Amino acid sequence: MFTSVLMIEKPLTSEDVDFVTTLHGREGVSFFVLMQPRGDQADVLLRAIDDVAFGELDQAIHEGDEPEGQEAKAPAELALEHSLAALREAGCQAMGQVVEDHPLDRLKAVVDDKGADEVIVLTAPHYVEEFFHRDWASRARHKVGVPVLKLFAHSE
Repeated sequence: MFTSVLMIEKPLTSEDVDFVTTLHGREGVSFFVLMQPRGDQADVLLRAIDDVAFGELDQAIHEGDEPEGQEAKAPAELALEHSLAALREAGCQAMGQVVEDHPLDRLKAVVDDKGADEVIVLTAPHYVEEFFHRDWASRARHKVGVPVLKLFAHSE
């Protein structure tokens, strides 16, 4: 069985589930999902610039309004449960947790603990962060010791 650590920042859509569950053909896949609440990510300014670049001015104005800390945990736990259920319905094994502190350290620990074959970072496009190599995938590539695949999440 192939083991993937899947890092997400919002609930998986049905398209996302289809995408990640078919990456390895018919081989069975086990997922460990790390839900990184977007409100806890560093640098609101870079996200706002991304929003402006996409023409999402209303989103850019409200970047600093996202819940953080304990306020972000409850919605993140619901998003994680939804995502785990969707992966299980697709026939995969799935476990996970919400990441509260030090996401890259937690990612490395999970990769080592689970003997993961790969990491999949599935997020919305963050072009400014990617340009400066501050996105999760770029930073994880230097830390985890397994291949890291960056995929763009589908929007609802």
